This record gives sequence, structure tokens and C-alpha cells, in this order.
Amino acid sequence: MAEQKERTFIAIKPDGVQRGIVGEVLKRFEMKGYKLVAMKMVHASEDLLMQHYIDLKDRPFFPTLIKYMTSGPVVAMVWEGKGAVKTGRVMLGETNPADSKPGTIRGDFCIDVSKNIIHGSDSVESANKEISLWFKQDELCSYSSCASSWLY
Repeated sequence: MAEQKERTFIAIKPDGVQRGIVGEVLKRFEMKGYKLVAMKMVHASEDLLMQHYIDLKDRPFFPTLIKYMTSGPVVAMVWEGKGAVKTGRVMLGETNPADSKPGTIRGDFCIDVSKNIIHGSDSVESANKEISLWFKQDELCSYSSCASSWLY
């Protein structure tokens, strides 16, 4: 039962918001069977992004990444369900869209790695950290989905 409660953090980046792909991303996660437990649109601060991408701070592209992520609104979400982190990453596709398979979000909607539409947690530990960075505890909704018995 605990594995059904695994949560992942997914963020639609500014290019995905500007291109009107938010609904498509929501649809794919809902159709897969994951439960949306939090969502908001925000202009992410440099401070938040520096914390979020702390592991990339020494990479040469870091300043460009921060500039890109502050260029427009981001849709931050938390999805819940069995294998949410691993399956979420598979649904996103590879970081470089050129390596992503058709049928994945990046494979279907991206061309260039610098505009790769979406972020997804890469581990349960990262998901927990990212969720706590982007959401307060009282912003996470806990509820029973009527579809649960049809999924598990």
C-alpha cells in the first residue's frame, strides 16, 4: 500500500507553459493513472531555482539554466502513485530530446536540450526534497481517488 503513495515532483518549464503544453502533460499523467495532489503556477525566484538545481551549480550552463527558468511561469506539480518517480521519468523521456523516444513528452514536443519543456524528480529522495522546496505541507492534498480500485 505504501508504494501507491510514492510522490514525484514534475514541473512544466517556461517553454512548455508558453507553448500551451500544460494540458497535454496533465492528460498523460492522469491517463496513466497517477493522482494529482498539488499544482500551482509560479514565477520561480532565483533563490528557489538555485536551491532546486544546487547539484548543477558548477556546470558551465548553470547561469543560462537559471535565466531560462526565470524567463516565465512554471507549473509545479506533485503526482502520486505506484512507481511515480521512475515511471514519471520514463514518461518525460531523456533530458536531451534527440535521445527521447516518440511517445514520451520530450520525444513528442521537444527539439533542443536547452528547451526541454519539463522536469521530473530522478529519485524518491530528490522528489521529497523538491516537493518540500516548491510546496508547503498544507498545499499537498490528501484524498482517496475513486479510480484507485480500478488501478491497484
